Amino acid sequence: MDHKAENTLSLSWHDTAWVPHLNQSNILDYFSERSNPFYDRTCNNETIKMQRLSPDQLLNMTGLEYSLLHAQEPILYVIRKQYRHSPTQVTPLADYYIIAGVVYQGPDLCTVVNSRLLNTLHNLQSAFDEAQGYARFHPSKGYSWEFKEKEEKEPAAKDKKLKKKEEASSAFQRKRVDLLLGELAKKHPPLFMPPPHQTPAKGEEVKHEVKVEKLEEKPATNGSMRPPPEKKQKLR
Repeated sequence: MDHKAENTLSLSWHDTAWVPHLNQSNILDYFSERSNPFYDRTCNNETIKMQRLSPDQLLNMTGLEYSLLHAQEPILYVIRKQYRHSPTQVTPLADYYIIAGVVYQGPDLCTVVNSRLLNTLHNLQSAFDEAQGYARFHPSKGYSWEFKEKEEKEPAAKDKKLKKKEEASSAFQRKRVDLLLGELAKKHPPLFMPPPHQTPAKGEEVKHEVKVEKLEEKPATNGSMRPPPEKKQKLR
């Protein structure tokens, strides 16, 4: 019995044909499908279904039965498996919850406690094993702790992680980006604008004209200039 319960805790079941149409009135019919591994065909629900009786007749029967415990349409339903002793006395055996049409078995208290204890013991054992790795023994000094080796290894591991995080992209990604940029440049070549034509300013034109006038006026005003003297031939 316990072995069967442990196996069913890791199981789930659903029927895709029923999922879009589930509601509070047909959820027990969905749970009583023959392919559902959580459904026991020897229950009173199956007897009423075969004899086409009203579900209210379950109160007058004794034995195993399934009942809808909680409904939160359209996503959550809780079905309880119980043993009925009388119309007012029942013993809960298991709970099943249906989320989005998928049926799971809810773990019992013993299973939850065992799981928590196993996790706690595993973590404690891991802590003791790690602490044992730091312990050192010397005949003259006795026991001591050494954390240097571990401390040296940890920064190296952190540096490797930082280097991996700093890599913005791989070589493959960079090459692919270059190819995409090249194709875009071919389809849409850049347009180069011609340099603007520089026209001289008005002030510069006036200055140039003034200089020309000065050069032309100088020979006219200067009357004292004479032509160079003629060279005389030397007598022998």
